[in-house]
Amino acid sequence: MRAFWVQSPGRGVLRSAPLREPGEGEVRIRALYSGISRGTESLVFRGGVPSSQYEAMRCPFQEGSFPGPVKYGYMSVGVVDAAGAGAEPLLGRDVFCLYPHQDRYVVPGDAVTPLPTDLPPGRAILAANMETAVNGVWDARPTVGDRILVVGGGVVGLLVAWLCRTLPGTELTLVDPDPAREAVADRLGIPWSPQVPEGRPADLVVHASGSADGLRSALSAAGDEARIVELSWFGDTSVELPLGEAFHSRRLTLRSSQVGRIPPDRAARWDHVRRMALALRLLRDPTLDALVTGESGFGDLPDVMAQLSTGPASALCHRIRYSAAPS
Repeated sequence: MRAFWVQSPGRGVLRSAPLREPGEGEVRIRALYSGISRGTESLVFRGGVPSSQYEAMRCPFQEGSFPGPVKYGYMSVGVVDAAGAGAEPLLGRDVFCLYPHQDRYVVPGDAVTPLPTDLPPGRAILAANMETAVNGVWDARPTVGDRILVVGGGVVGLLVAWLCRTLPGTELTLVDPDPAREAVADRLGIPWSPQVPEGRPADLVVHASGSADGLRSALSAAGDEARIVELSWFGDTSVELPLGEAFHSRRLTLRSSQVGRIPPDRAARWDHVRRMALALRLLRDPTLDALVTGESGFGDLPDVMAQLSTGPASALCHRIRYSAAPS
């Protein structure tokens, strides 16, 4: 097998290693596609994970440790080509797994989720992003008639807006200064604006831009007693916010959202397995193909990761294609 490793901050390599046969309850996956979670993986690639978060930021099948060498990633789709005793029903199924970029791997059978039969594997790489968006919407609690702003049109921000767009009576706006986002938002049926609308305070603001300026705009756009839900993660970067001025008199609530924990009001009924199954069902809509804006071969991944971690922010999800993928 071959796997992508961040050898040191800013440098990625492909490493080869032997691959064992699956044991009882295990499956072997032949990767078709993986996706680059640009925000988080760029931080990892640049060595931007703060030491206090090394353990919290571990992904399920990570090897090595931050800042490197580390094998990191969690958006893999493949086909089960071998199964140990007890896992035979998964043989031949297309599945999603929270696994790093690797062409073949062995995992427990309960670590994979079979894809719905009408979900193309190339779109299923968005499952982890959809999970994050679903969790963010649960934390945000939008309701009928809300004026909702989503600040930041990356993959997660677009998915949050897409999930909120059909709530009855809502007035939804996606705010992103990049004009390239307008075409993507239009394909997804989401109203877009390059800046926060003036004179229309929001009932709910979801921030997902990954920038301090975006978060400050989110705070300024919120109406009295409104909630601002923060989905961006800034790694080891400090963010300065205007928490003086009218922050207290407007009684604003700034709340974090993180996909690692299901909100308390749902935790008694939902687990990660049920949430992942929901994310995959939601991805059956073909309009979501608009979120995949590039594709490269697995052999090019070290160069691709370096380019994406420093390049323009207009790229959304970049898909990695493996030799087993259909031509």
